[in-house]
Amino acid sequence: MRQLAVAALLLTATLSDAENWPQWRGPMGDGTSAEKNLPLRWSPHENVLWKEPLEGLGTSTPIVWNELIFVTSQLGVGPLDGRGAEFPNSVTARDYALSSDDITFVVRALHREDGRSMWEYRFNAAEPKAKLPSVHPKHNFASPSTVTDGERVYAWMGTGQLVALTMDGKLAWERHIGRDYAPFNVLWGHGSSPTLHGNAIILLCDHPSEAYLVALDVSTGKEIWKVDRGKGLRSYSTPFVLRTPDGDELVVNSSHRIESFDPTTGELLWHVGAPVTLAIAMPVHANGVLYASRGYSSGPYSAIRVGGRGDINETHVNWRVPTRAPYISSLLYYEGLVFMATEGGIATAVDPKTGKSLWRERLGGAFTASPVAGDGKVYFMNEGGETFVLAAGTPTEVIGKNTLEERTLASPAISDGTLFIRSDAHLIAIRENVKRP
Repeated sequence: MRQLAVAALLLTATLSDAENWPQWRGPMGDGTSAEKNLPLRWSPHENVLWKEPLEGLGTSTPIVWNELIFVTSQLGVGPLDGRGAEFPNSVTARDYALSSDDITFVVRALHREDGRSMWEYRFNAAEPKAKLPSVHPKHNFASPSTVTDGERVYAWMGTGQLVALTMDGKLAWERHIGRDYAPFNVLWGHGSSPTLHGNAIILLCDHPSEAYLVALDVSTGKEIWKVDRGKGLRSYSTPFVLRTPDGDELVVNSSHRIESFDPTTGELLWHVGAPVTLAIAMPVHANGVLYASRGYSSGPYSAIRVGGRGDINETHVNWRVPTRAPYISSLLYYEGLVFMATEGGIATAVDPKTGKSLWRERLGGAFTASPVAGDGKVYFMNEGGETFVLAAGTPTEVIGKNTLEERTLASPAISDGTLFIRSDAHLIAIRENVKRP
């Protein structure tokens, strides 16, 4: 009964309400929204519904359930891995030296219409700063996005700490995955967000010392199943649930390969692909085909027919392009095209049947945030706070360019005709035709 109730809530949000954004990449886990009348133009002073300061660090995407927006932050600066310090505005060594010895995590709920704070829940990192793993300067322990089933909101931090909160901000239960199972020690810090399926919250923990998938009961936090995946794996990607005629599947993108599991038992169903250096992006699914990018910096992307059992390998690969895929940003399938934007500032629209590039343009900047789409528009947001609005379809063209003049690494969310953008310092609500007194 519990599984049916949660499924009904998500189905209602998706089909009738279409205004909730309950997880990383939205209601369907693919970055798309059914909303209409989405904004085309804005600036720091135009079509800004509200702008609320955010305390601390964070690159997690805001999620939305009814009138509440949830966002996480990290107070204090943890250890940094300087090998990735190419971004000029990243946290400096001086910032780190002057920061508190304590790391505190914040889960905050804001009102969707005016941005006022409804509640916040704080908890400390379980280990002292000196014992925490190092992270990329663009990254922090508050990078994973929260997820909600409408009864609780689940926040997972890069230390492995997981809290389940009621919708009014009370602690329901908590776990420390990094202590209960194995330390979190992946290069540049953990990035995968939690996924919900029925009565389970599913966590991907692909770390070099030990890799595993674990499903916990959403009501109690107790283990339902666990799959040991060996050693030496790395993944920053978020698993997602794929709906098929034969039942639901849980798709995982890792450095080892792409895999599909039974989300109710953890049984491995099929796998495809060869090992790569890194797996960061989340694949996207449309019409029985999985579109995925893998690898380090301008790596390959491919189209894979889903289904079958065991090693489906090349027999299910429709096409593969060996280079030019985004390193961090996920692909987007929308209105019959596959869209992507790279860390080099190049956006591309691809024919999903052949992999052929139909449109390519250098937009400028670096793209870390994943694109979102709705109302016939595709939104690409670069790290400098510029958002390029594309008209979806063929021909593809840029129909809007907007700036907020703030660094933006987190992917935006869409709800109730509004685009919610998280910058380093603010959560900003953008809506078309905002009237100012």
